[in-house]
Amino acid sequence: MTLARILTSEIGKYIGQQVRLLGWMHRLRAMGGVNFMVLRDRAGLAQAVLTKEEVSPLEGLLPETVIEVVGTVVSSEQAPGGVELNHCQITVISPVHEPTPFELNKRKVKASLPVFLDHAVVGQRAVERRAIMRLSSGTMAGFREVLRNKDFTEIQTPKLVGSATESGANVFPVEYFGRTAYLAQSPQFYKQIMVGVFERVFEVGPVFRAEPHSTTRHINQYVSLDVEFGFIKDHFDVMTLLTEVLRGILNHLQAHYQTELALLEVEMPAIPESIPWIYFPDAQQMLHDQFKVMDALGEPDLAPEHERILGEWAKKEYNSDFLFVTGYPMRKRPFYTHPNPDDPEHANGFDLLFRGLELVTGGQRLHRYEDYVAAAQRHKYSLEPFNEYFETFKFGMPPHGGFAIGLERFLTQLLQLDNIRHATLFPRDIHRLTP
Repeated sequence: MTLARILTSEIGKYIGQQVRLLGWMHRLRAMGGVNFMVLRDRAGLAQAVLTKEEVSPLEGLLPETVIEVVGTVVSSEQAPGGVELNHCQITVISPVHEPTPFELNKRKVKASLPVFLDHAVVGQRAVERRAIMRLSSGTMAGFREVLRNKDFTEIQTPKLVGSATESGANVFPVEYFGRTAYLAQSPQFYKQIMVGVFERVFEVGPVFRAEPHSTTRHINQYVSLDVEFGFIKDHFDVMTLLTEVLRGILNHLQAHYQTELALLEVEMPAIPESIPWIYFPDAQQMLHDQFKVMDALGEPDLAPEHERILGEWAKKEYNSDFLFVTGYPMRKRPFYTHPNPDDPEHANGFDLLFRGLELVTGGQRLHRYEDYVAAAQRHKYSLEPFNEYFETFKFGMPPHGGFAIGLERFLTQLLQLDNIRHATLFPRDIHRLTP
């Protein structure tokens, strides 16, 4: 009778028993009479100690060879996890005779980023890379968990649309049966529409930005964690929910991904019960007066250097790695943004800075049809391309708002990586369309 397969993470339960592992030969140290082989599977690593006869099936084969190992589990203080396999029988399933483009069995991948990305189909197997991508999966799981517990409904909106969501030019056109469609910049209008159906919705999905950036913080396709919900008072309700979502994500990672957090030596961020906030005009004035940033006043947005300074200020003053900046000028916000009733030149919206980098944009939206008509006139937009979307506002929409978290940017800041491409499975930017 064939033994049932177990995972490397389970072998500690079987000391003194024979087990069967399946995976990749991660490393082989051949020393003649005694040989050490490390097998890798989806759960981790396990070491086998092999005699000269037992190692013979691996002669001439290289790391990443797929194998079956049947052996007896024994305690060993020197082995990873304190256990190893002895008295082994190895069966080769898929032999590898060619060396990988760079070593995958080191703690950290040594290849340069361009070389790694050229060979990412193999490079993602590296333990470090797997840890990053598992934290990506855990972030999405934590995001979903928090919102489902708050009675949100998950939706999936179209990624082929007939017009630019943000009324901008940075969209990817697609030939669509004799007419032009576009890859969606965001699910914004659709998630607002669905507030009229479910009140509370969220989506995890790709968005596409045809922005000609080539920086360490931009990619042209990324995963957006979107939220929209109704019956709010103003954008501070949105900020409160976002705080709960972030805390829930971080708690989920700490509860379920300690191995990956430890491997990557992650310094978990400080998030107070209430994330501090600063009004945009006050932030500009403080940058000018306190930090002597002469170009801070009069601009409709914050420069990356301004964000960095404000992030350091929040950490020092509030011991918070997060800072809300509220009340950006309306001319900088999308036309569907609700203005501040007490200061109509500024928006009932916010950006959230995470360790000095913009992570989230959100706020309160317009919810009356006549307000959309007036806003479009002020911005000299035609509502015609959006008639189907805005029909929902003719038939009763509650005050609502939401936000969007960039998954890869969140991971970049959480893990303190120096390039967002390190947090992306297969990046798409102005230079790269493969693999």
